Amino acid sequence: MNGGRLFYVMGPSGAGKDALLGYARERLGDSPASVLFAHRYITRPESAGGENHIALSLSEFAVRKAHGLFALDWDSHGCRYGVGIEIDTWLDAGCDVVMNGSRAHLSRAVKRYDGRLHLVVIHVDTAVRAARLASRGREAGEALAQRVAHAVEWTPPAGVPLTRIANNGTLAAAGETLVDLLVERST
Repeated sequence: MNGGRLFYVMGPSGAGKDALLGYARERLGDSPASVLFAHRYITRPESAGGENHIALSLSEFAVRKAHGLFALDWDSHGCRYGVGIEIDTWLDAGCDVVMNGSRAHLSRAVKRYDGRLHLVVIHVDTAVRAARLASRGREAGEALAQRVAHAVEWTPPAGVPLTRIANNGTLAAAGETLVDLLVERST
C-alpha cells in the first residue's frame, strides 16, 4: 500500500471526538510522526461552539461541492459537512490523516479510501454524553433529549481495521490512547 492511512474518527455527538482530536493534535505537534489533522467545512457559524471548523454559508458550500473540492461531504443535524480534497494530497505524500467522520456516511469513506482506512470509534456512557451535550449549550429541552436519543446503526465493514476508545473518564486517558494509536501506526 502506497501513501498514508486515513484515521476516520466516529462517535455520537457528545462522545468527545473534538476534544480528543484537539488533544492528539496538541500532543503530536512537535512529533516526528507524519500525522495531519483535517479540518471540516461546516454550514454552522463559528460562534456556535464545538470544534474548530471553517464556517461556510449554504451557497459557499454548494459552490465548493459543485467544483469537486470535497473528498467527503454529508448532511447531519441540519448542517452540511465537508472535508477538503487536500487530504488526498496528504495521503499520497505518505502522511497519515485524522478526520472527524460520520457513521451514517461511512460507506462513502470505505469506497473512496479502501485499503487506506482505519476506523476509530469513540464511545461514551449515555449519562456522560447527555451532560456534555447540555454543557455545550447548542440544544435544550426536547431538542437536547432528541440529540441524546439519536442513534446511528452501522456495521463495521469487513477487513477495515477498527479501534474502539472509551471516553468516560479524563480527556488525558482517552487522548493518550488515541495518540498511542496514531504514533504506532505512523512509524
